[in-house]
Amino acid sequence: MKNVIVPDEEKLERIKKEIKKQGFKKIHILTDFDRTLSYSMLEDGVKISPIISVLRNNGYLSKEYSAEAKALFEKYHPIEINPDISIKEKKNEMKNWWDSHNELLIQSGLNKKDLKSIVESATIKLRKGVKELFNYTNQMQIPIVIMSSSGVGDAIQMILEKMGIMHNNVYIITNKFVWDSDGNAIGKPSPTIHCMGKDGIAISGYPEIYEKIKNRKNIVLMGDSLEDLSMTTGFEYDNILKVGFLNPGEEENELQYRENFDIIIANDSDIKPINKLIKELAQ
Repeated sequence: MKNVIVPDEEKLERIKKEIKKQGFKKIHILTDFDRTLSYSMLEDGVKISPIISVLRNNGYLSKEYSAEAKALFEKYHPIEINPDISIKEKKNEMKNWWDSHNELLIQSGLNKKDLKSIVESATIKLRKGVKELFNYTNQMQIPIVIMSSSGVGDAIQMILEKMGIMHNNVYIITNKFVWDSDGNAIGKPSPTIHCMGKDGIAISGYPEIYEKIKNRKNIVLMGDSLEDLSMTTGFEYDNILKVGFLNPGEEENELQYRENFDIIIANDSDIKPINKLIKELAQ
């Protein structure tokens, strides 16, 4: 499989033409984080675990936390992947899962230092080209909105700060805890964002972000699942260019990706083609 797949060249050129016609001041980027901006695999082929899994499996919190978190996983993950359960039921169960897990994290003494320790361990690796993308869009003042269902989304800002790319054009919509002065988690995220719930998270519900993009009605959307296409919920746009990341192990979804995305980045490759695209659109 090629690293970059364009299912319909003519359609892509039409979208690019319309976006370029309106100019870069009408563009914003709307993107997922895990397995989109970050790699899904290490160089040795080992799958990269999300931070929430590292917390659960690597002894950062108590043994009791690990046991209870694994019990929640064993209860709800089969529901998540069961094709015979309706989307509506799955959404309810996924919300129950994350609400329960977030409460468990608070009870187990989650502290910001736990997240910082994981970030410093380089468990998460951003794709080659991400730094260039963030620096260029900051230079051009093209907003990047990250919408992530990461279980402990506060770590996203830490990762970007570590990379020196948490610029003022970057906005993050994710699960953020309430922390006390000692860095202890004392309040759950509201609303809870889970893997199947992005269609219920409207950007208009975040006024400080919505004000920055409300007149930028040309979207470059990036995600690694079909559910990520719902990130535009409640936002009226003129044009949307959809980039899908078809990661290793997901090859059976290629046909669906071809039907739903304008550009496909496969084989866990870098995002340099997207940087070239953004620069072309911003000319």
